[in-house]
Amino acid sequence: MTDTDREHITGESKPEQHQQDQAVYRVRKRIREELPKDIEVLREERPDVLEELQEVVCEERV
Repeated sequence: MTDTDREHITGESKPEQHQQDQAVYRVRKRIREELPKDIEVLREERPDVLEELQEVVCEERV
């Protein structure tokens, strides 16, 4: 996420509802469209970095 997306989603920047909705839309779009491409690049070129990403994303949250 960008800093602006974080600020809008958390309400830190006191955004309008449509700004929050747009931030969520942008994040979801990145997850669906960009992240899979990034994962493939890491799988091919830097499996060590992919492993770090998986550890962070797949870590169980309490």
